[in-house]
Amino acid sequence: MLKSICVTEKLHWPKTELSRKSVLNLEVHKLNINNENSLQHPPSGILKDIFTTGTSSYNVLLQSKEEKKHHAQKPSSVHHKKHRRTTKCSCSSRGSEHRRAKAPLSLLGGRCCGPLQPPPLGADPAAAALRLASRAPAAGSAAALPPRPRSRTKKHSSLTKPKQSQSSKSLGKDGDAAGQKLCLLTAIKPSNVEKEKVKFFNSDFTYNPQFEYENPALPNVLAKHSHASDRFLKQSINIMKRTLQKYGSYEKFEQAAGGSLLTKSRIWNHVRKYMVKEGCLGEIVVHLTEDLLSRASMTVVNGRPTLTINVSTAREHWLEGMLRHEIGTHYFRGFNNNSQPWCNRNGRRKHGLKPINPTEEGLASIHSVLFRKDPFLWRAALLYYTVYQASQMSFSQLFQDVGKFVKDPNTRWDYCVRAKRGWTDTSQPGCFNKDQVYLDGILRILRYRESIDFHLLTALGKISYEDVDRLKGLAVIENMRVPHFLQDHARYMEHLKKIMEVNELTDDELQDLIN
Repeated sequence: MLKSICVTEKLHWPKTELSRKSVLNLEVHKLNINNENSLQHPPSGILKDIFTTGTSSYNVLLQSKEEKKHHAQKPSSVHHKKHRRTTKCSCSSRGSEHRRAKAPLSLLGGRCCGPLQPPPLGADPAAAALRLASRAPAAGSAAALPPRPRSRTKKHSSLTKPKQSQSSKSLGKDGDAAGQKLCLLTAIKPSNVEKEKVKFFNSDFTYNPQFEYENPALPNVLAKHSHASDRFLKQSINIMKRTLQKYGSYEKFEQAAGGSLLTKSRIWNHVRKYMVKEGCLGEIVVHLTEDLLSRASMTVVNGRPTLTINVSTAREHWLEGMLRHEIGTHYFRGFNNNSQPWCNRNGRRKHGLKPINPTEEGLASIHSVLFRKDPFLWRAALLYYTVYQASQMSFSQLFQDVGKFVKDPNTRWDYCVRAKRGWTDTSQPGCFNKDQVYLDGILRILRYRESIDFHLLTALGKISYEDVDRLKGLAVIENMRVPHFLQDHARYMEHLKKIMEVNELTDDELQDLIN
């Protein structure tokens, strides 16, 4: 049913070809690593499942004015237009030069690394990463990059999506309806956001935007996602009030708790250190941008796992939490899922698996705040609250209401657009309810935290916490990967307790809400 609404996603490509520019002359043929074939040709299933849920499923790159202007001024060939019309929905694209690459190569912090062998379950991931990295001889320097063919550069500098890669084509077949979800989220992305934002701001915030869509979602599909829950509304409000009581305003909380914004060079350095710690250096391409509605997202670009980071929200004390969210949770659970009997849709049906959400996003959101000094669940609470209020209010009313918690009009606009996406006439009450999954998942996991095996919850792949005990006897656990912060169970549980305390949540309260 959702195939009719699939559209081509337009990624925000960097003005320079970063993936090509950052690669040194790595002598891949000299690598002495076990299971060489599996390293140079990662199973396509990894790319199918790693990015089917989580932040990547709920965040779409914004189409900026610059994109539209550039696209209008630069003509495309007839052959290229043909691919644009016929390509099906996905967050993945590829160029011919990347198709020739046998293995993803990326540069972080000025060093070139190929894909590494995953450390076995329980092994020291940082040590494994360093051992493997030391085996890879690299020739060349940052000052002597290989020349880029002009024809290739033109393809990447344009904002038109190239022909879809094979891995992205199969995304919707085996990824537990992931392809359908991605198509839906693309379909509900307004095509005139910037134009309507100008009108809204010029009206002194009284105008209700009239959003347009290139390929609008079917009414019955929107109706399915238009029912907001008030089950945890009280908790969401209390969390935000508690935060404001301590810091005075969200803006002050962001500055005091998040720290200063990071420069691009410092972001690269933090990301590289985290990847070394997790033993995944060289496996994921990193792209920095300002055209992202969320703080980060995991997608497949040119057939390669890609982490896109919004540099305008990358703060000193919050960046590692984002990496725990995207890599330590979404990426590792997706990687582990590929080896399980339930790695595709048929397998999930056969074993009767519950939906992966709200567990997936709840777990990732917990990991975002896990080691913070004040682990307030602010963002999850505000998303939950905004969606519910959107179901009761017009856009302009919602904007004014959210002002009780967020003063910055640009930030408020972003939250309201997320809650109202999919709707054309925003003067009417209505919402897109997916953003309630974060707080929902967090509270459910905290409710059952004492009985959940968090080690297995990651090792078994993309499953619900409710299925762990039932599936652990069927799972393949050899060489599964778990993030470093799960190795110390006692410390992990202490921080879950701290999250409860800081947000003034009690076990009795959660037991009454969640049976």
